[in-house]
Parts: sequence; structure tokens; C-alpha cells
Amino acid sequence: MRNSVPDDVMQKAHGEYRPDKAPHSFQETLLIEIKDELRLNRSVAIAAAGGTPPEFTPTPRPGIPPTSAVRTGMTDEDRRALDPRMRDQPKEA
Repeated sequence: MRNSVPDDVMQKAHGEYRPDKAPHSFQETLLIEIKDELRLNRSVAIAAAGGTPPEFTPTPRPGIPPTSAVRTGMTDEDRRALDPRMRDQPKEA
């Protein structure tokens, strides 16, 4: 399924150990959507029959890092660059 991804993109993704950053094709995205919908339908059928469905965890999407990835927040300098109201504010010590 990864045949539509150029070799240089795959090498870059492999070199950084982050294959989730490699672009996915339309077919892969559609397959992920279908898989999640089938799993949700199964959970609804289990709940309708009076059972306890397993917890739903969506399949990771292309370009979205795994939840174990550390999210870096914005620094005060980044916020100051984005928001013109903060540019004239004194810097906190």
C-alpha cells in the first residue's frame, strides 16, 4: 500500500524513525476510515445486545504523531511574535 510514496520520502521518514510523517495515499486514508467505522459498528452492536463493548481507540492517522510523542509548547517569544498585543509587554523574569 505504500507504493505511492516516493523513495526519498520513505528514506527520510525511515531515517527520522517517524513513518507517521510520511504522506499516505487516498486509499490508505480511506482504508483507515473504513476500519474505524467497522470497529465502531461492532461496538454499537455489542452494546445493543446488552454487552460491554471494548474501548474504542482510533487507528493512527497520517501526519499525526503517536500519543507518546512529546508535545512542545510555544515559548513566550513565539507567542509574542504571533500576537501583536504582546509585543509591547515587558518580558517576565
